[in-house]
Amino acid sequence: QTTSSALKGAIQLGITHTVGSLSTKPERDVLMQDFYVVESIFFPSEGSNLTPAHHYNDFRFKTYAPVAFRYFRELFGIRPDDYLYSLCNEPLIELSNSGASGSLFYVSGDDEFIIKTVQHKEAEFLQKLLPGYYMNLNQNPRTLLPKFYGLYCVQAGGKNIRIVVMNNLLPRSVKMHLKYDLKGSTYKRRASQKEREKVFPTYKDLDFMQDIPDGLFLDSDMYNALCKTLQRDCLVLQSFKIMDYSLLVAIHNIDLAQREHAMADGTSQTDMRRPAAQKALYSTAMESIQGEARRGGTIETDDQMGGIPARNAKGERLLLYIGIIDVLQSYRFVKKLEHSWKALVHDGDTVSVHRPSFYAERFQRFMCNTAFKKIPLKPSPSKKSRSGTTVPRRS
Repeated sequence: QTTSSALKGAIQLGITHTVGSLSTKPERDVLMQDFYVVESIFFPSEGSNLTPAHHYNDFRFKTYAPVAFRYFRELFGIRPDDYLYSLCNEPLIELSNSGASGSLFYVSGDDEFIIKTVQHKEAEFLQKLLPGYYMNLNQNPRTLLPKFYGLYCVQAGGKNIRIVVMNNLLPRSVKMHLKYDLKGSTYKRRASQKEREKVFPTYKDLDFMQDIPDGLFLDSDMYNALCKTLQRDCLVLQSFKIMDYSLLVAIHNIDLAQREHAMADGTSQTDMRRPAAQKALYSTAMESIQGEARRGGTIETDDQMGGIPARNAKGERLLLYIGIIDVLQSYRFVKKLEHSWKALVHDGDTVSVHRPSFYAERFQRFMCNTAFKKIPLKPSPSKKSRSGTTVPRRS
């Protein structure tokens, strides 16, 4: 029951201290034991020779694997001063829409980072994953997996509040028109009535198939990059025996947004300039699947505010914001029980809880066959006139 402002304040004090003290330690390679280090510092309200005075109750702040997370932040191109500035310069904003997990979510004032409270089990699991996560990122920095920037714990009043700092998938400066949590399963995968009543509901697989039966169309390079990334990420999750993860897909409809603006302003659609959104500093959906196009610094991607350009069946221009979420639910005994029980009462293949390899395969199949499609190539007129025959259209 720590009040939210005290918790936010404690998080900011703790992170400021831990990042600051880390900067005095020399850069070096990450060693195996770095993944298991836990540093702990006490913050009495009257202050100490190491910590400033503050107006909250006394608390203790723990930092897990500080050197390893410093390395991850560096790998993602986040400088220590930027990290501190983003998280600690302005008050954190609490997001009202907490997930099914009952976690609290905060977003940094500049929209770059999400802070999420996690359960003891999840924090423990993340710590176990770190060596494998490290190996994976070194081989493949382009990933749709969550980008973990820090794992901390605030101890106050006999309570442990564990938090993880991650990339923010949904910039608030971009209006999302639709949002889906997709698992590739159809068993009970429909948003509840309660969810639908929210201002910005999260729909599920059956809703997606109903709303967007033709899927979302990407140009072929983008489609290939996305599917290749999903394939690699699923392999990693499978190797950790992780399942029940989802792909979060949020859709900004450019054409609809322009119509909405035109309606609001009563202006013609032609002079619609898109509002200058803040530029995403680090992790965008676009960068997660293809680095090369981005490095050229093409103007085009800047205009897309980090989203992946796509179209719907009507041909409307869309920007997609995507990422794999909920990877810390490990496939424990509970899940096994849940699956065998559901399989008895229902066709086992459609149940969302399944063996990790089966889960990964079904997940990829759904994403690359049902959710995302290649834009069909139109026959080019020049070829037509030259050979007198049309080039068959690729479905």
